[in-house]
Amino acid sequence: MSKYIRWQALLTLLGMILIGTLLVNMTVKREPVPSTPSPSTQTTVLQVRGGTYVEGAAGAPRFINPLFSQENDLDRDLCKLIFEGLTTLSEHNEIVPLLAEQWDVSEDGRTYTFALRGSVRWQDGEPFTADDVLFTIGLLQKPDFPGSYYLSELWRSVEVKKIGSYGVQFTLLEPYAPFLDYTTIGILPKHLLEDVPVAELHLHAFSAFSTGTGLFRVVEHTAEHIVLEANPYHRLWGETKLDRIDFRFYPSYGHILTAYEAGEVTGVSHILAEDMERARSNPNLQLLSARLSGYSLILMNLGDSGKPFFQDPRVRQALLYALDRQGLIDDVLGGQGLVIHSPIMPQSWAYNPRVQQYGYAPKQAIALLEETGWELPTPQEAFIGELDPEDAKVRTRQGERLEFTLLVNNLPERIALAHAVADQWSAVGVHTYVQAVDVSDLTLNHLLPRAFDAVLLQWQLPPDPDPYPVWHSTQTEAGGQNYSGFVHRDADEAIEVARLLTDVGQRTELYYRFQEIFGQEVPALLLYQPVYTYGVDKSVRNVQIAPMLDPSGRFRNIAQWALLEKEVSLSELNDQVGDKLDKQRDP
Repeated sequence: MSKYIRWQALLTLLGMILIGTLLVNMTVKREPVPSTPSPSTQTTVLQVRGGTYVEGAAGAPRFINPLFSQENDLDRDLCKLIFEGLTTLSEHNEIVPLLAEQWDVSEDGRTYTFALRGSVRWQDGEPFTADDVLFTIGLLQKPDFPGSYYLSELWRSVEVKKIGSYGVQFTLLEPYAPFLDYTTIGILPKHLLEDVPVAELHLHAFSAFSTGTGLFRVVEHTAEHIVLEANPYHRLWGETKLDRIDFRFYPSYGHILTAYEAGEVTGVSHILAEDMERARSNPNLQLLSARLSGYSLILMNLGDSGKPFFQDPRVRQALLYALDRQGLIDDVLGGQGLVIHSPIMPQSWAYNPRVQQYGYAPKQAIALLEETGWELPTPQEAFIGELDPEDAKVRTRQGERLEFTLLVNNLPERIALAHAVADQWSAVGVHTYVQAVDVSDLTLNHLLPRAFDAVLLQWQLPPDPDPYPVWHSTQTEAGGQNYSGFVHRDADEAIEVARLLTDVGQRTELYYRFQEIFGQEVPALLLYQPVYTYGVDKSVRNVQIAPMLDPSGRFRNIAQWALLEKEVSLSELNDQVGDKLDKQRDP
């Protein structure tokens, strides 16, 4: 018996029971019985295809090209919708297939063989093949590739081979556990770009009106907005509810919120801490928050910075004990952060839950500073020496003041955070000069040449917990990201061995050891894991949230977002799905 027939039989049985009940009531009470609507006239509401989701974006896109999109949030948002990689990150923070159907890894951990989907087409209808993968990786490997050095460095050491039209094999010089992270990068169409010199690729018109294999494609791009429409060649096109997405450009996130209040946009791409109360006061704006993969931290120059006190772990511990990190999150960030205690994210399989934690303990901070010889002037010294009242609050040791400059980028929220940190350190006798600089200046003139005392940064982390690029001693040299100059032999050994292993249990044991060393040495002051909040009007349905690698992760389930609804009768719905259910149930 089919599901449809069973359902009709159930309605008939219910009808007989209802009639019997009515007859009994008429016999006993002799009162008129109100008519009951027939089940066939009952209705339900379905979400249907159609409509344009309008989201406000701060700034404008620079490079709608996955090879160059790392530095701009809007670029990453657009690339997330337009392009696809061989793999992607799941809601459980795991690498899963996307353009690839599956992959195999050799026993020695050096060779990865991918089988590609055979039915994928580019947004112009051309077939996607292994040639496109080889072309994309070839661009990254070229010596004059103008994009990220860290992105191309890995690929230049990988041998790439085509296996038929839908197979690709990557061979590494040595085992490298985080390799799959790199396979999430979007693939470019060879047939459109093979004649473009790689050095000019980021300047080509393709970066403004790009073509990928993703669920949405560009149909309009002006100085005011960019419009995407659902891609009819995509495997999820038939399930997608939205017809279009319209990104409208505004000078700032605050301007976007104003535009939402004026009815110009349906979504606000990011709610800043200073706008949180304003956003919460709007009853029609649903706020969605998720943890990002990364953390905010303060790096101290442990090398020859003219501030040798940073080389003493007890001073670094004292500086961390002196910070009320939860207070910073609540007062400066509007609650948009979670205090962290390890350079490996709490949601990672490699996180050590027993890592040493430094709570807010100003008395402990003072004790450590005094233990290392940093003393406040006595009232008598202050009086006799006629010290400035501010100088009387700063610790000294053998004539040296405990003071340094804290660099920060010139975003208002970051500047406010730096000043709040300085105020908390002042309470234990540490004097801090806050200096705000442009983001590019911070990188080129301070981080890369290691020309700083301390610097407030925000780090984004890949899915794999490998800490080698940031904390291994070989990365202290020019080109590496170990800007603080942290050198520790045991930490080096743990993280350099772990990245060569594929066994998760063995890697976990080594990463636990690294985190123990980090907790003891405190080579940096970890502050918080950022929480990203964006706003979507209640008229947009089925928006879901999960931990995100970066803000573009909010579009993970974009195929289910819906704007339009239609009322249909249950009998009509049953007619529509009955045949499909019968096929699923009946042999």
